[in-house]
Amino acid sequence: MENRLAIEDYRPDHVVEAVYDLRADDLIRQGIRAVLVDLDNTLIAWNNPDGTDELRAWLDEMTQADIPVVVVSNNNHARVKQAVERFGVDFVSRALKPFTRGIDIAIGRYGFNKSEVVMVGDQLMTDIRAAHRAGIRSILVKPIVPSDAWNTKVNRARERRVWAKLEAKYGKIIYQKGI
Repeated sequence: MENRLAIEDYRPDHVVEAVYDLRADDLIRQGIRAVLVDLDNTLIAWNNPDGTDELRAWLDEMTQADIPVVVVSNNNHARVKQAVERFGVDFVSRALKPFTRGIDIAIGRYGFNKSEVVMVGDQLMTDIRAAHRAGIRSILVKPIVPSDAWNTKVNRARERRVWAKLEAKYGKIIYQKGI
């Protein structure tokens, strides 16, 4: 039987400062052909749903490199649609991370090969755990803003304990400028 609390289940494959630090050529070199990305505090600040010019430039770079980007968010449909429709990004709402529902829907919708997909998010407890469960690679990014919505604050408390266990086993986790 699987050990549900194995610390490895929360260990990201890469740790990067921001989603905008992921360069298309680096992703392609790593064999990544599709990016699934969390919404709040990963792609946009949770309290500023309008996005930024930096987001538009990053999405344009991914489009030019033919790397599809799909938002996989636990938020409701209306919230995610409002945040991403101006950018022309597809999404899966109510993803139920840390379960694989949203990731499975995105992979199935596009026929992605799991070995060529990465999940990018700012939370070990939801994004990274869901990626492991789904059998895809993961990239942890720093939250865009230091505050969180009320429902995320509970996860952050657990995350601090998991983070300490990860560092005790694997050494200090240092955010990089790319993969």
